[in-house]
Amino acid sequence: QVHLVESGGGLVQTGSSLRLSCAASGRSFDTYTMGWFRQAPGKEREFVATISWSGLDKDYADSIKGRFAISRDNTKNTADLQMNSLNSEDTAVYYCAASHLGVSSRLASEYDYWGLGTQVIVSS
Repeated sequence: QVHLVESGGGLVQTGSSLRLSCAASGRSFDTYTMGWFRQAPGKEREFVATISWSGLDKDYADSIKGRFAISRDNTKNTADLQMNSLNSEDTAVYYCAASHLGVSSRLASEYDYWGLGTQVIVSS
């Protein structure tokens, strides 16, 4: 069992940066794939970024590639999402997720555990 808690969301202006953090409790964090997903109002949940258990394999959605960066610290049981050059289309609830697969994955269905989310609002 893995319990995930996101933090770091907030209200920012276009062009700003935010760093989201996901704190995990439970066993074997360093064997899990970690992912970030988001859900904007009226839209379905979408993939943002994923990182393999080792941190060596990362993948990003095209919409945020070059602006966001995912990282993890297996000694601290955390997975972060650095978000730069934010715009209004990044407004959403951001969710952290963990998958027992170990390899990076874009598929929400492959994630076993989810946090409750943190709200990000980007104003123009």
